[in-house]
Amino acid sequence: MSGTHLIETVINGLISGSIYALIGSGLALIYGTTRVLNFAHGELLMLAGYFILLFAVTLGWPVILAAIATIVLVMVLGALLQRVTIAPLMKREDWAFSVIAATIGLSIFLQSGAQLIWGEQYQGVPYFFHGVAVIGEVRMPWQRIAILVVALLVMGICGLILYRTKLGRIVRATAQDAEAALAVGIPAGRVHTIVFAISAGLAGTGAILLSPLITVNPWMGVSYLLKGFAVVILGGLGSFGGAVAAGFLLGLIESVSVAFVPSEWSNVIAFAFLIAVITARPEGLFAGRGA
Repeated sequence: MSGTHLIETVINGLISGSIYALIGSGLALIYGTTRVLNFAHGELLMLAGYFILLFAVTLGWPVILAAIATIVLVMVLGALLQRVTIAPLMKREDWAFSVIAATIGLSIFLQSGAQLIWGEQYQGVPYFFHGVAVIGEVRMPWQRIAILVVALLVMGICGLILYRTKLGRIVRATAQDAEAALAVGIPAGRVHTIVFAISAGLAGTGAILLSPLITVNPWMGVSYLLKGFAVVILGGLGSFGGAVAAGFLLGLIESVSVAFVPSEWSNVIAFAFLIAVITARPEGLFAGRGA
């Protein structure tokens, strides 16, 4: 492998990893705060893909306005999902299986609804950024560079909110002990809704960045949900920072593996690595002691 090819491979791995990190960090945030595994998370990404298609292509809105509208709308849907579907179930004693079953059912419902509304055809979104960046012999489309830059910016902002603001302290306190947080006046139910909204916003951002590179279709969220769960497990269940790091690691493993084996083997290698990690370190690569 030449030096130029290696650099391009690493950059592509970081770009793929940034999407995995966006999706996985949202799942980790939900699990860390509520102990809920949201199997409908991929469908929020899918709906965001259709929203950006509607606003940016069908209605012809400017990209920035279309992106803002998409993220706001998918965050509202994420909050509604928690309030209407998950919050009532969590009031039961044995709620864990009920929530898993409900989110799986919601996933199927949203996929079927998308097929009914938009059909089964695959639809494309034009590039938001055109042209190719050239540095020496390294060439990379601006659209792909924008994915990495925007994803890093969004995750950086989320990290600052989580670790440097009052809202972040409230979220972390609820994650550590919801009953104790409630005892000191923190509304745990409202915090859970906010976390679901933020997580949906991260998935929506991933869909916006992805939509020019892949086709929008009712099943687009399934594979990214699986990668998101892989990232959560690799990073350590409930660890936002661990999920971000694991997302980039998984993207790099996939990208580098394609340089040596056929592309259809990249998922096999990625999940083989996941199995090896959880066998040797069940708590995840970046989880703290006692996780």
